[in-house]
Amino acid sequence: MPQKILITGASSGFGRGAALELARRGDEVVAAAETWPQVRSLRADAAAAGVELEVIKLNLLDEIDIAHAGSFDPDVLVLNAGVMEGGSIVDIPLQRVRESFDINVFGHLRLVQAIVPKMVARKSGKVVWTSSMGGILVVPFLGAYCATKHAIEAIAGSMKAELEPHGVKVATVNPGVFGTGFNDTGAESYVQWYNPDTAVVPMPDFSASLADQADPQEMIDAMVEVIATTEHLYRTMRPMETVAAAKQWQETEWAQNA
Repeated sequence: MPQKILITGASSGFGRGAALELARRGDEVVAAAETWPQVRSLRADAAAAGVELEVIKLNLLDEIDIAHAGSFDPDVLVLNAGVMEGGSIVDIPLQRVRESFDINVFGHLRLVQAIVPKMVARKSGKVVWTSSMGGILVVPFLGAYCATKHAIEAIAGSMKAELEPHGVKVATVNPGVFGTGFNDTGAESYVQWYNPDTAVVPMPDFSASLADQADPQEMIDAMVEVIATTEHLYRTMRPMETVAAAKQWQETEWAQNA
């Protein structure tokens, strides 16, 4: 049976891929993009793919945009938009940290509080949070980004327990290092403020970690399965080798010295 699905951050990467595939399957998809040029580009992508896609503008720092997106009543709400800001914790400007939380966490929470009460009222629905491997482990010099994803893990876990008795499911998807361009953007985001002569902690060269990123289709396929089906795991992490690394990280935290 076709579903109504609202996906944030659908102009590129996982969100774009999932939106187009779900629309191809016959679901009624509302795909949100941050800017008007992105809206028009995504509409063109949908037309080229021969699928019907309703595309809306949603800047998660814009209260009017959030109110508009919150007026929809989807069966599935996919909270996928996000930004990644690099920098050591002692050097990164607090403005960048606040913006990361405003976009990755608080903007999405506003959507949750606008849309999920409708799900509770009808006793059905699903919320899917795009977290990250960085929601489970920590990547040095991406601490601010990982902090937003750790926050998402806590919020999603609380929502799962709170909403299950009311017929609303909650799940997370946790991408590792995929070649969508998102990680590349995050890796150079610090250049606008970073000064190597005054930095407390020098920034490393990220090029090696970006050299062999995984094919995004693996994560897109997994996301579509979580969004479209009724039976799936609470947490879905890809690539599969990242699952073992995340579990090992959690074990190591209990054993390592300070």
